[in-house]
Amino acid sequence: MTTLSDEVAHNRYLAGNYAPVAEEVTAFDLAVIGELPAELNGRYLRNGPNPIGPVDPSAHHWFVGDGMVHGIRLREGRAEWYRNRYVGSSSVSSARGLRDIPGRNWNNSPGGPNTNVGTFAGATWAMVEAGGCPVELTEELETVGRNDFFGTLPGAFTAHPKFDPVSGEMHAVVYAWAEWMDHVQYVRVGKDGRVNRTVDIPLPGMSMVHDMSITDRYVVVYDQPVLVDLDLAFAGRFPFRWNDEYGNRVGLMPREGTASDIVWVDVPVGYVFHPMNSFDTPDGRVVLDVCFYDVMMRDDLLGPFGDSTGRLVRWEVDPRTRSVSVTTIDETPNEFPRHRGALTGKPYRYGYCAQPDPDSMYWPTLKHDLHTGKREVFDHGPGRAAGEPVFVARPGSTEEDDGWLVTFVHDGNTDSAEFAVLDARDFGRGYVAQVRLPQRIPFGFHGNWCPDPK
Repeated sequence: MTTLSDEVAHNRYLAGNYAPVAEEVTAFDLAVIGELPAELNGRYLRNGPNPIGPVDPSAHHWFVGDGMVHGIRLREGRAEWYRNRYVGSSSVSSARGLRDIPGRNWNNSPGGPNTNVGTFAGATWAMVEAGGCPVELTEELETVGRNDFFGTLPGAFTAHPKFDPVSGEMHAVVYAWAEWMDHVQYVRVGKDGRVNRTVDIPLPGMSMVHDMSITDRYVVVYDQPVLVDLDLAFAGRFPFRWNDEYGNRVGLMPREGTASDIVWVDVPVGYVFHPMNSFDTPDGRVVLDVCFYDVMMRDDLLGPFGDSTGRLVRWEVDPRTRSVSVTTIDETPNEFPRHRGALTGKPYRYGYCAQPDPDSMYWPTLKHDLHTGKREVFDHGPGRAAGEPVFVARPGSTEEDDGWLVTFVHDGNTDSAEFAVLDARDFGRGYVAQVRLPQRIPFGFHGNWCPDPK
């Protein structure tokens, strides 16, 4: 006889450190091992799925759990607080017997943003792809309500906007699979937090457009072979599945262009959740550094880790010949890529990744020197798994890698979590600081360093 615990164990995304935590916790004056840099004044926030109620283990997909933001607040070398809070949604309100949160819910989505969180235009935003409206949070991570960029967002948004370090604008390619089955939309948000441009982009199928890229010249659209599957949708399952026949391509749309100006270029068949960075070359090519999977959600319909692991590759796309050259940067698993944010869309040298191993509790942190090919590994120790490494530049620094990497680390030996600060220039230094946290933090997705306003 199959028991619930057997089914949960069969679904890796409900077991071990993927399993949700039950409590919202607040803790103050956290103990620090080492020394927190006094320049780190702000919050590190990270979002991820955390189902608030029971789910069907045989059908539960990791990407659809209720959102929960975990955060730590630093000031002048002290760890002032840790908090974890559910992101407000119709689902969370219903589970708690409360009225729905305020704000326009343009597509009546029951779920809340569970994928990314960060600050923009003076507010803290939780974000998700596939149509859901961003949700605004307070400094202490309580839900304010849905915020469609102050009434200017026509419909869907994304978990992966890109911030232009020169203009201060935010760029996104968004989709809403149930409402828009034939197109995605490019959205540009001004520094004031209001949408100032949209472009509808027709696609031959409803692709899972998880991320996008920008360069000085282009907005880059990823049109990939993970598509809406109506059989899954009608069965109440996560509605995306691998499609062998769809092909794979990227679209280069001039920054001020329209859909008819897009140059589409075929790239190797596979799937990219996350690009590391992208930039233009003087001879007119576009460089895209991406974490590339050979296949995605073909056999594992519950999450991303069952079919293949992502390797770090460079695509050099030539829009004149509509061709691409491919270089493998690192054959080993690479995910959650980050770089120095001031170089988004520009030539850069250093990138950072987590190295997730879905079958073990050993996830080191990687640093890639893209000029020399050198690869460095920060080993967090046996049974310890680090998440997305977020780069924080040292104030006034001139060297690209002069700063810190911050992340949450799960210790499988004690089933506990800590906030870790690494020296991005010197992995051999060991931890700069570690802050033990009052509870386990489940594996999740994305977050950001949110500095105090100057």
